[in-house]
Amino acid sequence: AGESSGPGPGDGAGPPAPERVLFPPTFSVSEIKNKQRRHFMFLRWKQQQRKEKLALKKKRRKEREALGDKAPPKAVPKTIENQRVYDETTVDPNDEEVAFDEATDEFAPYFNRQTVPKILITTSDRPRGRTVRFCEQLATVIPNSHVFYRRGLALKRIIPQCIARDFTDLIVINEDRKIPNGLVLSHLPDGPTAHFRMSSVRLRKEIKRKGKEPTEHVPEVILNNFTTRLGHSIGRMFAALFPHDPQFIGRQVATFHNQRDYIFFRFHRYIFKSEKKVGIQELGPRFTLKLRSLQKGTFDSKFGEYEWIHKRREMDTSRRKFHL
Repeated sequence: AGESSGPGPGDGAGPPAPERVLFPPTFSVSEIKNKQRRHFMFLRWKQQQRKEKLALKKKRRKEREALGDKAPPKAVPKTIENQRVYDETTVDPNDEEVAFDEATDEFAPYFNRQTVPKILITTSDRPRGRTVRFCEQLATVIPNSHVFYRRGLALKRIIPQCIARDFTDLIVINEDRKIPNGLVLSHLPDGPTAHFRMSSVRLRKEIKRKGKEPTEHVPEVILNNFTTRLGHSIGRMFAALFPHDPQFIGRQVATFHNQRDYIFFRFHRYIFKSEKKVGIQELGPRFTLKLRSLQKGTFDSKFGEYEWIHKRREMDTSRRKFHL
């Protein structure tokens, strides 16, 4: 490429070894015009960066070992989570107002064990095979749930029928181009209703190293990182889908993990290897939810009153601000 990388043949020495090459401080790989040469130099530069990082890490470890107990505490790495912008609606566990609201909200009868969850799972009009299989697998995760495939029946007509048949919640799985892409969760008979965007759906056969089919035991429910008032409401909606008395003998656990306002759902089984060691085995399915809106009352897209709506241009101005 017309570039000289070292002494010529007449000097009696070949080009220097790659390890000894030192890039200038202002070195930029993008300035190299030849594509192959640019790619080669980029790989060499990355290798050098890794070596320098590893050498610095070894040096710091030796310094800490030499200082012993006098070594300064390890620095906490900065992440988007621990640099989160403070939200004034973050819930204090000892807040009396929050405790009163939770004792009188729509989910209070469930947490007081006065009602037993009964779930209806339905789909958008004329679902395809993948959505059908997802609904069937979701019904094996949520106890006392029933799958109904509607054909042309409006959602507003389904809700009164659900209330008449003592269903406590309605789950609607929407799809686009044969792929499940939305979930509507409505608590009956008086709401609220949450609308989620769904992504990263994986059925059981698509999960590597999955366990055997889940049993009919009532699973344990884990809710992680639902810290704001809005997050508490969403977490209570998910908790109200499962019976309040888990059967620990089944060793099954359903997890809703909130991270950066994305809710990751996983369904696992505990595997006890010994008295001190325990592992987990994923059963599936898995999916990811992103809250789009929370509506008071049951589903009403035209005249419903919304408690919260995700407005991207107004709310996503900072990567460190989260709502759940």
